[in-house]
Amino acid sequence: MTTATLRLVSPTPFERLLQRIATALAGHVERRIVARAERRELALDLLREQQTRRHDPHEVDRLLATVGLSRR
Repeated sequence: MTTATLRLVSPTPFERLLQRIATALAGHVERRIVARAERRELALDLLREQQTRRHDPHEVDRLLATVGLSRR
């Protein structure tokens, strides 16, 4: 009787397999969520940097001068 009870209480090999698969799947999903959040944060930082970057009004003049042209 105790042997039958112990079998009912402990998980079967198939249930242990399912638990391992579920744990691995949960870990995979967590890593993907973290990676996606990091990529999103990096993209937002790059976008903020592009939007706040000040452009030098004389930069075009300098570039044209290097090729021998005048803007005016």
